[in-house]
Amino acid sequence: MLQIAICDDEQFYQEKIQRLLEACLKRRSLPYEIHLFGSGEEFLAENENRVKYHIVFMDINMNEVDGIQTAMEIRAFHSHTYIVFITAFINYALEGYKVNAVRYIMKDALDGAIEECMDAILQRMEVARVTFSFLEGEKSLYTDNLLYVESRKHKSLFYYMEKEPVEYQLYDKLDEVEKKLKCCGFLRIHKSYLVNMKHIRKINNYKVLLDTGAELPVPRIRYHAVKEAFVAYKGAL
Repeated sequence: MLQIAICDDEQFYQEKIQRLLEACLKRRSLPYEIHLFGSGEEFLAENENRVKYHIVFMDINMNEVDGIQTAMEIRAFHSHTYIVFITAFINYALEGYKVNAVRYIMKDALDGAIEECMDAILQRMEVARVTFSFLEGEKSLYTDNLLYVESRKHKSLFYYMEKEPVEYQLYDKLDEVEKKLKCCGFLRIHKSYLVNMKHIRKINNYKVLLDTGAELPVPRIRYHAVKEAFVAYKGAL
């Protein structure tokens, strides 16, 4: 299910963006949830909002905490949320590049721009999906939302972010899972852990710290190779 946030201090634009998004997503028969926020402070009040949403439509010009500051907070925790800036002022356009915004839409062009914007985002998201036959049934997962995979007692456990963290189980060796996910930016940090590098905040003291706060061990024998692989990945972005 797509998790989408709209953050704008004008109710008129909150509701207009919501209507346009609902029409777009219903035409594509996609399940979704849309949440509305009236300020950057309100959005950031819940820590989970920094990692919860696949797409955030963000007004730039808001009081107190503006859209750029709010987007920077998102990026500090989660580098692959799709951020779309909505504004009435063209002079803010360059600011969007600081937080890797996927689009910059003028408020007077919403009617035509939302559809094109969602097409572009959904196309990118479709590429980054993998399907596994879990014990819970066959599921297609967005790789951006897959935090890590753990090998435990002959199973591979997938730790995945939806509205809340969920866990899927698979009777398959981690070696086989690694083959399928290696091209998607996953790194084997331990014989029992395969981690999505998009969610690594830092590697220090033989541990990997994820953007959710979770810590995973790195054995001494792998430590330097893991750090080098992560540095190379960050440099390639």
